[in-house]
Amino acid sequence: MASQGLDQDTLDMLLDTLQRFSDRQMPPEKLLELDAKNEFPKPLIEEMLGPDIGLHLLFIPEEQEGLGGGAYDVYRVSEAMARTDLGIATAFLAIFLGTDPIVVGGTEAQKQKWMSKIAEGRIVAYAVTEPLAGSELSNIKTRAERVMEGDRITGYKLNGAKQFITNGSVASIYTVLAMAPDGPTFFVVEGGTEGFEPGKHEDKHGIRSSDTSPISIEDVFVPVENLLGDVEGKGLIHAQSVFGFTRLMVAAFGLGGGDAAMKRAIRYSRERIQAGSPLCEKPGYTHKLIVPHVTTLEACRAYTVETARRLDAGEPELQTEGAIAKLLATEAGNAAADAAVQAHGGYGYIREYQVEKIRRDVRITTIYEGTSEIMEWTISRDRWRTHLQQKGEFYRQMASRLETLHREDDAVGASVAALALRALLETVERARAARLTRHQHHLFRLGELMAKAEVAANFSLYAAGKGSERYAAYFAPKALKAMARVYARETALTIAEGSIRMLRGGDAVSPVEMPQLERDLGLTAINSAMGGQVADLDEVARAINEQDAEAE
Repeated sequence: MASQGLDQDTLDMLLDTLQRFSDRQMPPEKLLELDAKNEFPKPLIEEMLGPDIGLHLLFIPEEQEGLGGGAYDVYRVSEAMARTDLGIATAFLAIFLGTDPIVVGGTEAQKQKWMSKIAEGRIVAYAVTEPLAGSELSNIKTRAERVMEGDRITGYKLNGAKQFITNGSVASIYTVLAMAPDGPTFFVVEGGTEGFEPGKHEDKHGIRSSDTSPISIEDVFVPVENLLGDVEGKGLIHAQSVFGFTRLMVAAFGLGGGDAAMKRAIRYSRERIQAGSPLCEKPGYTHKLIVPHVTTLEACRAYTVETARRLDAGEPELQTEGAIAKLLATEAGNAAADAAVQAHGGYGYIREYQVEKIRRDVRITTIYEGTSEIMEWTISRDRWRTHLQQKGEFYRQMASRLETLHREDDAVGASVAALALRALLETVERARAARLTRHQHHLFRLGELMAKAEVAANFSLYAAGKGSERYAAYFAPKALKAMARVYARETALTIAEGSIRMLRGGDAVSPVEMPQLERDLGLTAINSAMGGQVADLDEVARAINEQDAEAE
């Protein structure tokens, strides 16, 4: 079912309220203090859940006294929070995660009971991950044993352990996944229940203001009315249903963290004078440490907005698109934060400048809610199936649409993105013929190439004004078309090189066959398309500098 979400005025008001609260209550020195102390700011979170802000209401349907925000609204708020602090943003991700099994799988009576409590401002946790199960939810070891009175089930006794649970030691409501006799099942457990014991707050590399704790579960009695949906065995279905949204949220976190790091690097580049001129005027600096990262962040932002648009339009089965958004946006944010540390030189290694903290924080986005490697596998598996079912038409038609777009607008890199897609199609088909996908390494690499090609295709469309009207470039909107051209060229080269590495490295092509492979990949056309790349990098650098100067 389509979700209309918030009207633009309401969303703008919510974002403005959040920004004013962040400016007032979460200044940089406060966030650095929380990081240094490894401290969860419970009073801050409770204020954000309170009546004056009620940020959590975004995740709650209107019929359960919430705002009923859509995917786009969740993306915008998540991105804005991550620009301020990823640890605090992660606390809200956990509230959404913990709430969703109730929204998706609860009976009407259960929704009424629990969602009204959550709407009042209760902190929620999603207790799924286990020490040995990782992302394989079907391998969970926590058991739910039926408690009987005669032939009637009165409740369940839970035993097991959970690991890396966000909000684990501070939540008052937990949605817990356990293996019941008929399969994985979600239960609601209230904090303080006997035998349900959170452990110590983990001493983490980053997002240190986020509470992360293990939970010991020993003979925890849960009344039967807390079995979500009143039916055992639906837990994996409930967990899968949320992936489109949660992966979009984590993609937004990657973007927000990357944005925050780049904003600081851009400002530093204008202030730091070297050899008589600011760093922002030196291509050796900007074209390595700023422009490529800003460009990739914008490409991923456009794809994330498009995925949110499709979710809000009610399109089903967007787990692959969610995986693409999460994979590339989080990797982009991670790379941007790393470049920002380098861009600051020695100062980047000092906590006062914040990029050191952002670099540690954003790293987790490539790990939680499914690692980058799991995203690559998901993308490759799903698109491989589509390729076989449609006999290559999926990417062939995508390339044809871009070639048509190029005839309408030759300034958005559409023809080069089409070259990337056709090279990808050739790679996938040759990998099929040589049975390379039986080797896990090749399967993962295909997932990465597929993701890049689809993001490049979408970026060309958005740069041509063919995407959601709600998209707005965060960096250098005046140079959007130049960024689309830059990203398309880099993607085409990456796919061509990746194809040769895979096909020749996997012995699917002999040395004598290499010239034909290069022709089939369109390597000459791809190399030729690199013309103008440095001029476009120059244009993007100028636009970034001008935008930052105007913002002062």
